[in-house]
Amino acid sequence: MNPALEVRGLRRTYGATRAVDDVSFTVPAGGSLGIVGESGSGKTTTARIVTGLERADAGEVRVRGTVREPAARGRAARLRRAREVQLVFQDPLLSLDPRVPAGEVLRETLRLHFPDRDPRPRVRELLDQVGLGEREAAARPRELSGGQRQRVAIARALAVEPAVLVLDEAVAALDVSVQAQILNLLADIRTRTEIAYLFITHDLGVVRAVTDSLVVMNSGRIVEQGPTASVLAAPEHAYTRLLLDSVPGPGWDPQAIAARRPSRT
Repeated sequence: MNPALEVRGLRRTYGATRAVDDVSFTVPAGGSLGIVGESGSGKTTTARIVTGLERADAGEVRVRGTVREPAARGRAARLRRAREVQLVFQDPLLSLDPRVPAGEVLRETLRLHFPDRDPRPRVRELLDQVGLGEREAAARPRELSGGQRQRVAIARALAVEPAVLVLDEAVAALDVSVQAQILNLLADIRTRTEIAYLFITHDLGVVRAVTDSLVVMNSGRIVEQGPTASVLAAPEHAYTRLLLDSVPGPGWDPQAIAARRPSRT
């Protein structure tokens, strides 16, 4: 079986800056990979290339063994391409129409991608899958909590039956207790489907909880990768150790950590 996602030799430059420099990784069907790094590490640019929001200067992205072209011509091709990879943003309020109730968001998505199907059974299934009921389905985005809005965004992404779900800091804006609920939800969905997750985050707690493998990026390059548990338990690269030491805990010394951080020119 082909992997859900293959990324090979991605490069992206902006002027003299190499935002993404020879990045490669693979995510199997049903797998979950995290990309971590500080702001400017290249993780978000990598995600934007995978989703098609940016073009790579070199390299390729394959979904289920097929090269993902930078652009698609024609409505049918664009919809088919959208069904390959879906993106869940950090702030779902910005991606949801404030005038449209949650249930109608799902119905519109299903009518667009599967016009020959009755959307009602699938809407009920999706709402149940993400733990929402009739009251939330009838509510507009601003009438829902942050966690509920994120559940709607996840349900909308799942509605098109993607091979890959990219989550870009998808729980960063949520309270810790709500984060745990969303992460548990995502873990549960993965056990029942073959969807692959690509988590973009700065939070090592998130990758520890929900990823099988981990990529650490710094200045556009991968500096370390491997099974999540192994990388976090015994990091080999100094930058990975710096990220781990930057997590507040007993004996945490931010000044000492700052002194170890390489200067940027």
